[in-house]
Amino acid sequence: MKALPVEPSNIPVAIGSRIRAARQSQRLTIEQVADATGLTKGFLSRVERDLTSPSVASLVTLCQVLSISIGDLFAAPETHLTKRDEGPRISLGGEGIVERLLTARSERRIQIIQAVISPRGRGEAELYAVDCDVDVLYVIKGRIRLIMTNEEFDLATGDTVTFPGREPHTWVNPTDEPVEVLWVLVPAASR
Repeated sequence: MKALPVEPSNIPVAIGSRIRAARQSQRLTIEQVADATGLTKGFLSRVERDLTSPSVASLVTLCQVLSISIGDLFAAPETHLTKRDEGPRISLGGEGIVERLLTARSERRIQIIQAVISPRGRGEAELYAVDCDVDVLYVIKGRIRLIMTNEEFDLATGDTVTFPGREPHTWVNPTDEPVEVLWVLVPAASR
C-alpha cells in the first residue's frame, strides 16, 4: 500500500496560550520563567501571544521549566459535543424519570446528567448513595424535593444544592408538573 503524501499546512500552530496556561497554573510570572530559562521577558510574552515561534532548543528549555511535554503543546484537545436531547439515555434508578448523559461516557473527571421527571416521579424508596465525591443538583425547571438522612430541601427553578456524593439521599417530584434537573457528579460515578 502506498503511503499518502503529507501536505504541509499553512495554518499556524498556536501554542502560546497553552504555554501561558502552564505558567499560570504553576503561579509563575513571566519574569520567573525568563530567569529560569535564560530567555527574555519580551520574547516569552511574544511566544505566549503567538507573535513569534520559539526555536526547538528554546521550546525544550521552556517545557522543562514548566514541567510539560512538547507533545502536549501540539495535541488536539479531547472535545465531546452533545446536542440538545441527543445525549444517550441512561437509567440510574427511580420511577417516572428520563435521564440523558451529557458528558462523554469515557469522561471520568465529571459526569453531567439531564433528567426530566414526570409528575409524582421519585427516586429509590430507600435512601441511596452515589460513588462520587461531590453531587450537585440544579433545577432547570419545576420543583423537586431532595430527601437526605437528617433534612429535606424543597428546590425550585434556578436552585442548586451541593452535597457529598456518598451521602444517602433520594428525591421526589411532589407536583403535578414535570421537572427538569441537572445532576453533576465529581468525579464521574463509578460504574
